[in-house]
Amino acid sequence: VGISLRDAACLPETCFTVWSNVVMRGGLSAGERFLIHGGSSGIGTTAIQIARALGARVWATAGSAEKCSACEALGATAINYREADFAEVLHAEGGANLILDMVGGSYIARNLKALADEGRMVFIAFLESPKAEINFAQVMLRRLTITGSTLRPQSDAAKAEIARQLRAQVWPMIEAGKLKVVQDSVFPLEEAASAHARMESSAHIGKIVLRLF
Repeated sequence: VGISLRDAACLPETCFTVWSNVVMRGGLSAGERFLIHGGSSGIGTTAIQIARALGARVWATAGSAEKCSACEALGATAINYREADFAEVLHAEGGANLILDMVGGSYIARNLKALADEGRMVFIAFLESPKAEINFAQVMLRRLTITGSTLRPQSDAAKAEIARQLRAQVWPMIEAGKLKVVQDSVFPLEEAASAHARMESSAHIGKIVLRLF
């Protein structure tokens, strides 16, 4: 698709994760309201762009003015989670049809509040905690769907199907300029510890790349 090897190296993990969970599992379609947590992360920046390319309205949470600006530059309405309650913001908009969450913990109950009736919530990680106490009655009363996945344990056939859909649906987005890799920084392999420190600092926006040569 005419991109650099460095950009290409950033695509597999994020695109496989986003497409399989947002589209194949979450069923996002044009016109729907989509909320992504961690909007300035590698997953987040990819999810914003793919969702926008599909015609969805996108909201993204982030923890600083700089990160919110990065999300907005990609086409999302940013919510600084240190200053506003994302559940209240989405509730005022009619609720999210789909939420992609990598936080868990205290976000789980707030996600349910943020969902529209018939809404879907997809988990891909639990940075805070995989445990929460919630009232499941609202799942029935509002006909909500809660699901999630991780790529590693899936079969080769399942991964091949994701790859097939990426080639058919996502690579054309890259060719059309609708999806671009957001890179935070590049470290030589011998400075891998510094790259990990950068990632753990939560200051990065987009992907952190290790250069082999």
